[in-house]
Amino acid sequence: MTGLVVCVAVLAAASVYGVLHQRRSGRVRVRGRDGGKRLGVAELGEGLGERATLVQFSSAFCAPCRATRRVLAEVAGMVPGVSHVEIDAEDHLELVRELDILKTPTVLVLDADGRIVRRATGQPRKADVIAALGEAV
Repeated sequence: MTGLVVCVAVLAAASVYGVLHQRRSGRVRVRGRDGGKRLGVAELGEGLGERATLVQFSSAFCAPCRATRRVLAEVAGMVPGVSHVEIDAEDHLELVRELDILKTPTVLVLDADGRIVRRATGQPRKADVIAALGEAV
């Protein structure tokens, strides 16, 4: 009987964790640690967009990264002055450590000056990215 109670408790805790994790994944939000950090051509390997830049950190084995790439490319094509840059996290470990990238995909929204204004961990929704761009401009 004790084993059954432990099993039910573990299943309940795992379910709560799973629901909370899923709700937080992909949400675009402000992080206090990003304040003042800027990225430019030296870090990105490409120029910044006129209005904003979407920077995606990906890895080769990441399935959500492919879907995120499609979403960000579509948003960059829809919104004038916005560019999309994808960075392979494995090839840029120093930058990953500096920016505290903990999982892929991670998307950074940069303003026209290269300052990080928003961050999303996990696959973001198109509407959230567009809303974050409105705040970046």
